[in-house]
Amino acid sequence: MATTTPAPFPFPATYNFPPFFTPQPNTNTRHSQLQKWSSLIQAWCRHHRQYRLSLIEAIDTPLFHNSQLRKRLDLREARAVIDWMAKSESQGGDGRAEWIEAPGNQAPKTVAWIWWRRPEEWADVIADWVEGTGQRGVVLTVYELIQGDASASQEFHGMDNDAMLKALNVLVKRGKAQVFGGEGQEGVKFF
Repeated sequence: MATTTPAPFPFPATYNFPPFFTPQPNTNTRHSQLQKWSSLIQAWCRHHRQYRLSLIEAIDTPLFHNSQLRKRLDLREARAVIDWMAKSESQGGDGRAEWIEAPGNQAPKTVAWIWWRRPEEWADVIADWVEGTGQRGVVLTVYELIQGDASASQEFHGMDNDAMLKALNVLVKRGKAQVFGGEGQEGVKFF
């Protein structure tokens, strides 16, 4: 059986521009820089099918460290970028990240959801799939949605369980689904 290696991540041109790694003092330039970092982080996570980003683990990866330029974001600056991403658009950010403050996190603001699709957008994708495959009225486990053969061709296949539950909760709030069970045994019925 032949195996395929994933294509290398295509870094944008700005990644090879040294000032990209230095916080810019001009407000407009800084805003543009933060938008570019957000786009890069979203694209990186999408390419690698990551929903959570641990800054401690990612800080030494090519995402934040351009070894050819010998430039990097330090942890403080990477955190500042994610802080900006976590702000809503009305607060001056882009709403594409959410800090995960969990008992397992040793230090605050070290792990974040990266929403290359926001939970509302994932909910739309899932709802379209449910409609298109005639799954309304059917009960599925969350595991089936994420790992099942029926969803193998879908972008949400292999999704982080907690990210899936966030998207399903959007459908619950819209009155399009009911989630029941718990602790890894969740089921969902679509209306």
